[in-house]
Amino acid sequence: MRPNIQSQTDTTFLIIISISFALLLIVTVAMIYFVIKYDKKKHPKPENIHGNTLLEVLWTLIPTILVLFIFFNSFSAFKNMRNVPPDAMQITVTGQMWKWTFDYQNGKKTDTLYVPIGKPIKMLIKSIDVNHSFYLPHFRVKEDAIPGRTNYLWFQPNELGDFTITCAEYCGLNHAYMYSKVVVMPEKEFNDWYIKPQDSDSTKKDSTQVIRNDTLKK
Repeated sequence: MRPNIQSQTDTTFLIIISISFALLLIVTVAMIYFVIKYDKKKHPKPENIHGNTLLEVLWTLIPTILVLFIFFNSFSAFKNMRNVPPDAMQITVTGQMWKWTFDYQNGKKTDTLYVPIGKPIKMLIKSIDVNHSFYLPHFRVKEDAIPGRTNYLWFQPNELGDFTITCAEYCGLNHAYMYSKVVVMPEKEFNDWYIKPQDSDSTKKDSTQVIRNDTLKK
């Protein structure tokens, strides 16, 4: 079974925060200890402090081990992010000032991303004007949208609901309004939507976002 990208990312982040907190605590305690131990009242005259080979080895070896541990943990998550499952559903997302457009393999086009639950999704990411960054905060994945180049990412939605899509790269005046959403649907409901012809009723919700973005652009 494939590791969960969200869990891997959160675990890596927690490890880094925990190590940082532990080091902060050690440094703070040591600092307070030496301030008290070598207080001027107790030691009015300067004293020479000689080196300690064991300490020098430890404070070189321990950080090296911690950095390598973080590296291998995060690299494992990175490999999973870049290794798309062969059965992934492919959807193309195009960024432009200031909206996202989603193209499905059956020819459907929307401004909201509809996906089935439990299915890996591969996003082909493009831009038709400036640099954008396709960001799915809930799924812990992000990739740049660059003119003249196709990037990709993948994710697997395992819970129903609506989740935010945003642009994480400053792309102009209305960058802050470049939002959309992922709608995760039950598989049967998604299949019914997917095979249904795209008419004015089925795209009414998406057209509202287009009108909103066009208004902001003006």
